[in-house]
Amino acid sequence: MSRRTSPTSPPITIRRAVARDAKRLTRLVRGSGAYEGQYASAVAGYRVGPDYIEAQRVFVAVGGGEHEGRVLGFYALVIAPPELDLLFVADDVQGLGIGRLLVAHMLSEARAAGLDHVKVVSHLPAEDFYHRVGAVRTGTAPANPPAVPWDRPEFEFRVP
Repeated sequence: MSRRTSPTSPPITIRRAVARDAKRLTRLVRGSGAYEGQYASAVAGYRVGPDYIEAQRVFVAVGGGEHEGRVLGFYALVIAPPELDLLFVADDVQGLGIGRLLVAHMLSEARAAGLDHVKVVSHLPAEDFYHRVGAVRTGTAPANPPAVPWDRPEFEFRVP
């Protein structure tokens, strides 16, 4: 477990997700403003289950202060093949650096696992975020209808 703080915000704790987090993580995915409108079909029936949490390296960012104990965001790192499978931050706390903290933590986990890169298949609303946190665009993942009827940008993080 790690704690991060900044002068303007209460500490954020990043910890390993546990099975009882599954419903909260599913709500974060399904409620994401980045997946409204034309993107809604990609997460409409999506479920982050306890089995997924146990099988992958899933970590949650838990708030302090006014957000005490609240899961503010999470990520899932798949080791083989290396991929950032999920990364979500609650809409009402975006812009506070939580996504950046989660990426830094993910890179630390990837390094500890001996990875030299981590792939990300994103969607257009998240493209700028991945550029800002150091991912490099490597290509385009073609549409996969009916669940994902649009092409998606592919990125890669180099693990230092």
